[in-house]
Amino acid sequence: MKTQAQKTPAAGTAAGPIPGTRTSEAYIRQIAGLAYFWAWPMVNVYNRFLTYQKLPGPGLAGGALPVAPPNQLCMLHDYITPDERAVACPNQDVVYGQMVLDLDADSVVIQVPDFGDRFYVYQIVDQRTDGFGEIGKMYGTKPGFYMFAGSKWDGKTPKGINAVFQCPTRHGMVIPRAFMNNTDDDRKAIQPVINQIAAYPLSQFDGKMKITNWVDAQVFPAGDSGSGEVKWVKPELLFSQLGDVLDAVPPLPGEEGLYEQFRALLDLAKADVKVKAILDDVAVSAENDVVGPLLQFRNYGVPLPANWTTQNNGAQFGTDYYTRTAVAKSNILVNKPTETKYFYQDLDADGNRLNGKNNYTFTLAKGQAPPVNGFWSLTLYNEHHFFHPNDLKRYSLGTKNHDSVKANSDGSVTLYIGANSPGADKESNWLTAPDGDFSLYVRSYWPKKEILDGKWTPPAVEKQK
Repeated sequence: MKTQAQKTPAAGTAAGPIPGTRTSEAYIRQIAGLAYFWAWPMVNVYNRFLTYQKLPGPGLAGGALPVAPPNQLCMLHDYITPDERAVACPNQDVVYGQMVLDLDADSVVIQVPDFGDRFYVYQIVDQRTDGFGEIGKMYGTKPGFYMFAGSKWDGKTPKGINAVFQCPTRHGMVIPRAFMNNTDDDRKAIQPVINQIAAYPLSQFDGKMKITNWVDAQVFPAGDSGSGEVKWVKPELLFSQLGDVLDAVPPLPGEEGLYEQFRALLDLAKADVKVKAILDDVAVSAENDVVGPLLQFRNYGVPLPANWTTQNNGAQFGTDYYTRTAVAKSNILVNKPTETKYFYQDLDADGNRLNGKNNYTFTLAKGQAPPVNGFWSLTLYNEHHFFHPNDLKRYSLGTKNHDSVKANSDGSVTLYIGANSPGADKESNWLTAPDGDFSLYVRSYWPKKEILDGKWTPPAVEKQK
C-alpha cells in the first residue's frame, strides 16, 4: 500500500510517511486507531453543527432541548426534562441555552442581561471543547453585548461591544446556564432575565437588547435516539469527516506531524479500497472497545477518597486526548474547574457498583456542604447518564432545594438514594434510583479554594444493610 504521489518535501521538513513509501496494515491500524480517538470530540461537535444547520430557526427539539441554526441561540424557560437525549448528564439546577458557532460565516453577538444576585455562567468552547471566552458571575461580567470572532479576525471592537473573544477553531458551542431555585416564585422571577439572552450574527447588531419570550419557542419533532445519547459520532462516517475536522481545527503546537500522519492516512484510503475497509473496521472496534467504556466514570479521571473521581482540566484539555474524549463520551460540554468542579461516582464505599436494588445514604456533616460561591447539587443518572423518570420529578438535590431538604438533629444532612422510599418523613431528601445500575454526580459551581485545592471531596456513598 503506497501513499498517493506527492511533492517531495525539502530535506529536514518531511512530516508523515515519505511519498511512495510502502505502509503495513498493522501501521495503518495503529494510526487509524489514534486518529479515531483523537477526532471523536471534534467530530461530535461538527455533527451537531451539521444537524442544527438544517433548522428553520430557534426552537425546542421534542419540546425538551434548546436548538437553533448556527450563530443563533435558543433558551429553555425551566429545567431540562428527562426525555432530553442530546447531551449526557444534564443539569437540573439551571435554565439552559445552546448555540453552535460557525465563525467562517460571520462574527456573532451575544447578549448578557443584568442577572442581579443570580448565579450564571456562559460556557464558551471551541470545537476541541476547550474554553476560549469568559462570561459569568465569577468573572464580574458587565451586562451588555459581547462578540465571538474567528481566529483570523483582526478588526477593531465594534462600538457598543464590551469585549471580543476569538475562537481558534471554525466551530464551537456556547451554553448559557442560569441558576434557578425550585420554587414557583423563582420560575416567575427568572423569565424576564432569560428572555434577554439572545445571540445573532454581527450583521444584525444594532446596539439594542433583543427580547424573546422563550416560553413561546416553537417545537420541533424529536429524533428517535433510544435510551442513550444521540449518536453524534458514527463510526462508519468518522473517517469521511476527518478531513473537514482537520481543516476546521488548526493543530496545537507540536501537533503538526500528527496532522500529516492523519492526512496521509486519508490519502491512502482514497487511493486504495482495501485501506478504506481497514479504516472502517478500525472505527467499529475503536468505538466499541476504546471509546465506549469511557461512558463509565470509573474508567478515567483522578481517583479521590471513597471511590469518587474527578478531572482537573475540563475545557482546558490541550493535548490530554484521553481525558478530552472520555469527558466527551460520558458528559460532554463541561465547564472549566474554576467555573464548575465535578465529582463522579459509580461505586459505593465498598467498591461495589451502585444499583437500585440497594438503598444508600450520602451524609454531609454539619458545615461540610460543598464550599462554593455559586451552588452545588448531587444528581442521579441512570446507566445511560440521563435522568431516571420518577413521580417526584426530582433528579437532583442541593442548593435549589434549601427550603425543602431536612437536616438531622446534629446539623448534618443525609440524602437517601434508592428505588424504594426511605419513609414518608425522609422523602424530601430522597433521590429515586432505577432498578439497575446508576451513577451519582456532584456539581460545585464557582468552587471555593478548598475544592480547587482538593481539601474538600464528597463523602462516601454508604450502602444500607
